[in-house]
Amino acid sequence: MSRSVELVLWIDEYEMEALSAVLAEQGTTVEKRMRKALDELCVELVPVNVLQEIRIRRDEEDAAAKAEEEATRKYTAFCVRENEMESFFQMDSKEDILEVAKFLRRYLREEQGQGAAALQTSAFARMKPITAEQYDQLLALRMEEPGKVTGVFDLDFDKQEVSTVDAANGWKTWSMQDVSTAVYHAYRKSYLSAEQYMTRFLDRLNGKALTSAGHLSAWNISFAEEISEIGTLLNFYLPTYFNVDAVFGTHVRTGENDDTLNVYANYDMATGQVCDELEVDMHWADGREESVEYRLNAVEKATLLRKMDDYCQQQTGQTLAEYSAQRMAEMRETSGPMIPQM
Repeated sequence: MSRSVELVLWIDEYEMEALSAVLAEQGTTVEKRMRKALDELCVELVPVNVLQEIRIRRDEEDAAAKAEEEATRKYTAFCVRENEMESFFQMDSKEDILEVAKFLRRYLREEQGQGAAALQTSAFARMKPITAEQYDQLLALRMEEPGKVTGVFDLDFDKQEVSTVDAANGWKTWSMQDVSTAVYHAYRKSYLSAEQYMTRFLDRLNGKALTSAGHLSAWNISFAEEISEIGTLLNFYLPTYFNVDAVFGTHVRTGENDDTLNVYANYDMATGQVCDELEVDMHWADGREESVEYRLNAVEKATLLRKMDDYCQQQTGQTLAEYSAQRMAEMRETSGPMIPQM
């Protein structure tokens, strides 16, 4: 990459003072006028094609430098839920759950008011607001390139829950109080490595994970029965071993009624993607049926895709992509081009 070259000129001190005074009245400086004169000299003496080559080379070097800088940059994303409102933030640095846990411990012990305001005046003061769409992009990138987006945190001050994304297993959710207690015990012993503190912290949280809406993890997701087909969709049945009431806002995990819930996830063979929504069917004891809406975020879709692929290999001996390609080819042979399901 080209560097600036220093050009040294000497001028009498008194002349410099007089010249600076005159140019100041004109709203400029000696340095600016000299820069302009050099630019004009280049235009006058250097051939146009050479100047064009210089500009192209400089633009290429600038683009390469920006690409290199971007390649080494790390990101952390935050979603803050408070008073039934959502805010989204980004930090251009690597942050982990231990730092978030330290903040939550101080926040809970000091009984601070607004969580978002406290977060912005803490060790995370350098975070900047982003849109919901940008946050979703960082969610997806966390699953695709965990070395790039090193942390995603969902702080729900209304529910007093904190969720983070593990690239291998998707979401993990705990109560803020459990996280606060865990970080306290993790740091009771001094002079440990960062890895040892993390191990002690996670050991304290073992068995305390929560099921939370918007945060389905690999531990919540399993499949049963055969993979069925609806047009170009592969339909996977999810046994409801997890707390469906916490996820879908229903009231079926009780002895007070005989209501039931069936949950399905769909994979679109035409696009090679998990569909945006779960198929959730509510069956009331009085015979009524109702659909419950549940839109999947990027982390949940990525987690579902991995689990679908594993289950497909168990059931068919083929990967999800291989099985889909085979079924699509068979459908084309029997009925012509298929129209993707909406």
